[in-house]
Amino acid sequence: MFRMTMLFLVLLPLNLFAAEDTKSALQAGAAKVNINPRQYPVSMIGSFQDRQALSAHDPLHARALVLKSGNTSIAFVVCDICLISREIFDAAKQQASIKTGIPTSHMLTSATHTHTAPTAVPLAQCNPSPEYVQFLTESIAQSIIKAHARLEPAKVAWTVAREPAEVNNRRWYVKEGAILPNPFGKTTDKVRMNPPAGSDLLIKPAGPVDPDISILSVQHADGRPLALLANYSLHYVGGLPPNQVSADYFGEFARQIQERLGADETFVGIMSNGASGDINNINFKEPRPRAAVFERITAVASVVADRTFQAVKSLQYRNDVSLEMRERTIDLAIRKPNQEELVNARKLLADAKDPKRLTTNEVYARETTRIAEGPDTVNIKLQALRIGELGIVAIPCEVFAEIGLEIKQKSPLKPTFVIALANGYNGYLPTPEQHILQGYETWRSGWSYLEVDASHKINAQVFEMLNQIAD
Repeated sequence: MFRMTMLFLVLLPLNLFAAEDTKSALQAGAAKVNINPRQYPVSMIGSFQDRQALSAHDPLHARALVLKSGNTSIAFVVCDICLISREIFDAAKQQASIKTGIPTSHMLTSATHTHTAPTAVPLAQCNPSPEYVQFLTESIAQSIIKAHARLEPAKVAWTVAREPAEVNNRRWYVKEGAILPNPFGKTTDKVRMNPPAGSDLLIKPAGPVDPDISILSVQHADGRPLALLANYSLHYVGGLPPNQVSADYFGEFARQIQERLGADETFVGIMSNGASGDINNINFKEPRPRAAVFERITAVASVVADRTFQAVKSLQYRNDVSLEMRERTIDLAIRKPNQEELVNARKLLADAKDPKRLTTNEVYARETTRIAEGPDTVNIKLQALRIGELGIVAIPCEVFAEIGLEIKQKSPLKPTFVIALANGYNGYLPTPEQHILQGYETWRSGWSYLEVDASHKINAQVFEMLNQIAD
């Protein structure tokens, strides 16, 4: 009896430690929910004037990944939508939190920025269907709920691959005389967005590119692929019929990486958008021949999937990673028009021939009046999280590449990457230096309105959060 008692006392701590190890070991679950419109026609965002989609070229999804370690859970959702408001994301998070118990502050939600998706945010002359907004909100919530329900023992690894050939800065210094008047009637811009490719007017790009493909790979405990979250700083690709919705290269990457990994249908591939506010797929120095429908999308997705597959083949996976996340909001000023600009805008609108189909200059005039009549500040949401030694930052803007590069360089977590268009939409985010150069991405509107120093204030908050979670 004495021996049995002693054996029990020896084994009890070991059993307790084993139970604690099992409890704190990583779990993961992934799911995707189809978010194709349930009825057509539907408004598509991505242009100054409304376009009506009549069908789908390929499926749109809300793709979710939930990770749990110990008492901490984190949810990611990436949606094949151009822009999603904070109101939609917040409502979806609230629904998901009630069902899963995951705090809304531990949910990172984002849009891919495909320009062939249903309108979810009123912008320019594109207005969303209330029915679709409700459907999208519920689908985002359902993706988290389903991923959470599939939690099981898992292991993760992360790495960074590089693909510089598919990213190009779209803002260029051009020769004298090649700057066009902006929508406010001025020729004060010092750079030009999307100048003629191959033209002798080109001098040099106005900023860098980020060639990194950041990768978080998730496996089942037995080594089968469970999910893969990638991040690449490419605006979108395009090359689709004018009346079809499409997930663009983001969705095609998800399909191709599943194929390369030999994963089953439960696998969820996810491509998030990085710091691509001034980046696109046009090679301005060496123009490519005109491509067939979906051809460039397939080609880009194939190259990025190849690089990703090669990078993950030799990774060592772990199930002992800890998770930590921070969220905070900050108020930023809104750039306001002066009295002369407001008078000119009102006159332009008064003279508009078709108020239901405004010209580009008239669209900007309407944006000017809206901003003048609107609030002086906006509250934006920022997040930083850690998975083991991997850092991820979420910013609700179309972030310029150099801002993302600065975050990667100065972050105490290596590697770190930025998920843009996250948790809301607050327009383009240029640096103050890029504001001086002006150009499309700085023209005051509903898609470019934050104060000139916004990027510095955002990065200051981001670095504080990164340092907190790194410690």
